[in-house]
Amino acid sequence: MTAAPDHKPTFADLSLSDRIGKAAPYLLIPVLVVLGFLAIGSTSSWLTLTVSGLAMGMMIFIMASGLTLVFGLMDVINFGHGAFISVGAFVGITVLIWLGSWTGAPSLMLNVAAVLLAVIAAMCVTGALGWGFERVIVRPVYGAHLKQILVTVGGLIVIEQLIHVVWGPEEIFLNRPETLKGAFTFAGAAIERYRVLAVVVGLVLFVAMRLVLRRTKIGLIVRAGVQNGEMVEALGYRLRLVFIGVFVAGSALAGLGGVMWGLYQEVITAGMGEEMMILVFIVVIIGGLGSVEGAFIGALLVGLLQNYIAFLEPKLALISNIGLMTAVLMWRPQGMMPVVKAK
Repeated sequence: MTAAPDHKPTFADLSLSDRIGKAAPYLLIPVLVVLGFLAIGSTSSWLTLTVSGLAMGMMIFIMASGLTLVFGLMDVINFGHGAFISVGAFVGITVLIWLGSWTGAPSLMLNVAAVLLAVIAAMCVTGALGWGFERVIVRPVYGAHLKQILVTVGGLIVIEQLIHVVWGPEEIFLNRPETLKGAFTFAGAAIERYRVLAVVVGLVLFVAMRLVLRRTKIGLIVRAGVQNGEMVEALGYRLRLVFIGVFVAGSALAGLGGVMWGLYQEVITAGMGEEMMILVFIVVIIGGLGSVEGAFIGALLVGLLQNYIAFLEPKLALISNIGLMTAVLMWRPQGMMPVVKAK
């Protein structure tokens, strides 16, 4: 008698309590948005803060998505990720300064082209830097988390000092491209143009990552490698090359995030990446190590909560995200949507 093949239960097969538990992370964002509206009261202020929070969350997601993939697939704790954010910002802003005639023109096409070239340059440089970082610093310490923390922090410090050497120790202030300046009015709320662009870029990246991870062969290999690397190698795939590719892609995404964040803040420093790593690690931990969907939800929660709390009680804004992480970990110690590895 032939045994029936294993049937992986679908969402429809789950009990009501299991369905609620599985859908709960996705419900946190609309719940937080509704609570924010009730607490703020003013529709215009709430709408402005919500768009700002979504934009902030999307940019944090761009920076965190690469890191969570690197940890999920390679089991590498890379504190040097912050250096790629800073380098990406400086490279991108340098390109924008060179293209000053494009960014200063009142032409959406020229402005977008300038930003696109800056992003491409930043991602190419940080991707190449990530390749060298993996070969020289990370590769000798695979499987040793304490050593990874020490050497990647050391790499972060070295790269920050190299930024001082190349670009100088001073802050660099910048202006956004002409058509991305200012705001427009919607439902009585002032919505900054650049923040809308940040939301769109974040959504496009999230959708693209989901499609690549779920609909392509390389995505299948990456997801299988996260869950059971030995099985993937036994099937004849060179997982080491996949490791390198993911590390380079994660570094390039950090560069993209650096450019977006620099334009958001309109000032860049060598230590900006190090400062952002606090929020990036909070997002990765909240979402569940290795989970792109979890990082996406976690980033939006962090961005929205920080903007709401900063408006309602500014003194609590600095600790709001720590409180959020604590609450999530008390609810789900492995994060909201952790990747389950085969034993």
